[in-house]
Amino acid sequence: MIAASDLAKAYGAQTLFEDVTFQLNAGCRYGLVGSNGSGKTTLLRILAGQEEASAGAVARPKRLRLGVLEQDQFQHDEMPIIDVVMMGHRELWAAMRAKDELLSEADRSFDADRYAELEDVIVSQDGYAFEARAGEILEGLGIPTEVHHQPLATLSGGFKLRVLLARVLAGRPQLLLLDEPTNHLDIVSIRWLEKFLASFAGCAVVISHDHRFLDNVATHILDIDYETITLYTGNYSRFLRAKHAERERREAEIAKRERRIAEHQAFADRFRAKATKARQAQSKLKLIERTAVEPLPKSSRRYPTFRFRQRRPSGKTVLELDGISKSFGDKHVLEGVSLVVRRGDRLAVIGPNGIGKSTLLKIAVGLLDPDAGEVRWGHEAAPGYFAQDHRDQLGASEGTVESWLSSACPGEGIGPVRARLSRVLFEGSDVEKKVSSLSGGEAARLVFARLTAEQPNVLVLDEPTNHLDLEAIEALVEGLRTFDGTLLLVSHDRWFVSRLATRILELTPTGMTDYPGTYEEYVAACGDDHLDADAAVLRQRRPKGARGTSSQAKSEPAGAPTPSRDLERRREAVTTDIEGVENRIADIDRRFCEPGFFDSTTLEEVRDLEEERRRLQERVEALMSEWERLEAELGA
Repeated sequence: MIAASDLAKAYGAQTLFEDVTFQLNAGCRYGLVGSNGSGKTTLLRILAGQEEASAGAVARPKRLRLGVLEQDQFQHDEMPIIDVVMMGHRELWAAMRAKDELLSEADRSFDADRYAELEDVIVSQDGYAFEARAGEILEGLGIPTEVHHQPLATLSGGFKLRVLLARVLAGRPQLLLLDEPTNHLDIVSIRWLEKFLASFAGCAVVISHDHRFLDNVATHILDIDYETITLYTGNYSRFLRAKHAERERREAEIAKRERRIAEHQAFADRFRAKATKARQAQSKLKLIERTAVEPLPKSSRRYPTFRFRQRRPSGKTVLELDGISKSFGDKHVLEGVSLVVRRGDRLAVIGPNGIGKSTLLKIAVGLLDPDAGEVRWGHEAAPGYFAQDHRDQLGASEGTVESWLSSACPGEGIGPVRARLSRVLFEGSDVEKKVSSLSGGEAARLVFARLTAEQPNVLVLDEPTNHLDLEAIEALVEGLRTFDGTLLLVSHDRWFVSRLATRILELTPTGMTDYPGTYEEYVAACGDDHLDADAAVLRQRRPKGARGTSSQAKSEPAGAPTPSRDLERRREAVTTDIEGVENRIADIDRRFCEPGFFDSTTLEEVRDLEEERRRLQERVEALMSEWERLEAELGA
């Protein structure tokens, strides 16, 4: 399909990668990973022919149909959305336009031969079904049929990017180059894109910071690190294990060589002056000279450290939302939402874009007033907020990174403030950067540094993984897992949600569902249909009266008082869940105790089981807390 040989790219003295050779094959999907600034986007531009390499060459077939996700949202503002998408198939779109022009002038002159040529192109490319196919792609990406013939300018920036993604997919490319395609997509649309790529017959290279997306899509990983690019077989999780194992192997090999050198040197030092051993001592010294120990190169990956601590615990009831409604003009976003958040909850709010997730958080923290309803924060509750548009939290400051964080740390000297900045990767001259010049990832890390300094007991996070690289997301998960307060978050990143949430609130056009469990358990309980774009489209087309009601519909909002029989049913369900999880833990423990288990099982499988057992144990603890709460409510 496409081959790179001896490829190198440098900007001045900075080398991104060199001596890189690989081949990309049809039917394979390559996840392109590396730290921010390592050269991921640069490599995509080189593969697309948009940028020259410093050395080496890229070989492409002459008639290769290339699909590249562009970021120019304003290029076709006046065109109908469906036309913008159909333009993605350039040959077919040109033939269809030329045919329309030919027919519009048919009363004056008509070129029958030209018409036949154009008709052959259209028929051979299945052109008469092209508009329907483009419409299906738009629906899959969350853009409903009724807006397909409206101008592109009527959409917001995030939805414009979806149209540009649809245009790339509609062109039936042989090679897809996608830079962060899941940005601005909700969970339903990400799931649809995964299914599209899984059935894609060509070759795809994708940059993404979404762990689950890379796990579900990638058949290979291209890793930019150590100033080179290494190709791994398998998805992202398998790549992480393979890279870690390779690093351990190389470290062990270096340690082994260093031990040998030390032994040879000790022998030479001891017997160098002894006549009977002098020749052997000299031989050992020559061996040392021949035993080269090259230190491992330093990885370009850097992991920040997020230490979230609460200054003091909140009361048992953290937050109550009672009958919250909100509209923007004629658009009703939230209607009668009621919710109770308790101390220790790790609540993830999920749902399609535009359903009101961010609006709900903004109302909760007082940045928006509801049209109806009431927000009540509990005793000693101290929320800390991370906005989706987190640059707004930086303000219009022309100050430096250090001065901005110092304002949140009254009483702290320069040393402690710089230590906080160092933990989130602002070191040396970085602390003198202007706040206004920070990248999206840098700005996000700075806001998180401020949250760690403020020490709230409730973290309210709106799409916190946007703009963070994979390493920062992993570090953020570790920081939040050790946070001993309450967590309320909105995220489209399923890996992130699955690692943190113990309670799921899904907002839908028909109401909301409040589920006491992890994301995986919620998906298992609901089936995958709520993540299936086709099923979601059918639900949206279905008349309101025909829609099913959720377990927490508008007429019975989550958190409202319920009859004791409902509490008893929930207690029984939680009890059943506890038994099931404990049985699985017992199964894993029995496997660990089987004779010869560790001899016959790969290290990868053992680690998977250990990780599963850890997650199950956390789940048992969360379920026990839920069971105790239900018992207390029934006994009240």
